[in-house]
Amino acid sequence: MSKCLLVSLIVLQMFASTADAQTAGGSKKKAQPGRFRWVNPLPKGDWPDGLKHSTFRSQSMDIDVGYCIYLPPGYEASENSNRRYPVVYYLHGGRPGSETKSIGLVPLIDRAMQQGDVPPAVYVFVNGGEVSHYNYPQKKSMGEDVFVKELIPHVDATYRTIAKREGRGIEGFSQGGRGTTRIMFRHPELFCSAAPGGAGHSTEKRIYEENGRESDSLIFAPGYNTWDLAREYAKHPEPKLSILVHVGTKGFNYENNLEYMAFLDSLKIPYEKLIVEDAPHSAKIIYEKKGLDLLRFHARNFEGAGR
Repeated sequence: MSKCLLVSLIVLQMFASTADAQTAGGSKKKAQPGRFRWVNPLPKGDWPDGLKHSTFRSQSMDIDVGYCIYLPPGYEASENSNRRYPVVYYLHGGRPGSETKSIGLVPLIDRAMQQGDVPPAVYVFVNGGEVSHYNYPQKKSMGEDVFVKELIPHVDATYRTIAKREGRGIEGFSQGGRGTTRIMFRHPELFCSAAPGGAGHSTEKRIYEENGRESDSLIFAPGYNTWDLAREYAKHPEPKLSILVHVGTKGFNYENNLEYMAFLDSLKIPYEKLIVEDAPHSAKIIYEKKGLDLLRFHARNFEGAGR
């Protein structure tokens, strides 16, 4: 084997170990855990002026929790001091969690707003906890509850957001796509706009089929998966969710996203789909190709929310 090929295989193996990778048969490649922290400072870089890092105190865990927030152009201007803005919560991929994992999207979001391609909106980048957007009491890492019950009220109290579901959206990719799907169906009263992307629905299906078991070391409560929660929502689909499922055709979760969309069809849950040709399992590449479609999807759903 050539040295070049060996290096390439090692790089691919490292990438697969950190992603929510699925084989054709649905088995999940074992992730290599990294060091988890609830607070991760903004890394050095030429970030847009609107991107900030901050923390809030989690009362349930009695610790500080970090988040990154993008404030759109004009937010700080005196003439907008009474203006309120819609907000999108972005759920990162990978495990463990970090609020800085998806901030590479911010320059693309900022450019679209600076150019007037979409109306201004606040974007919040969430730390999903040790097992990324799941409640996991065994590790005292309540990623979903800290987000839903603590971060959202903190943001609404601290920034000039439209503090109602008509002005609130949720989006995420890979592990964040799984989290977005679960949370949107568990809490439709909180969000009017939801855009799950690249989610590992075959892993979620295995959790459903095996009574909560993702792996030998990860066992969740029965019903806590994207398949069961969609079924429950379909029984009483209120309030109505606007959903956009997005995925790249070259991503390893492409086929299981098609399967999940067929499942939503069978439940008669309406949704839009964004299939990004030749895009791998990468939120950034999908944003480079079709990010405006995602931004405009939320913007349409927020129309009239501030009135």
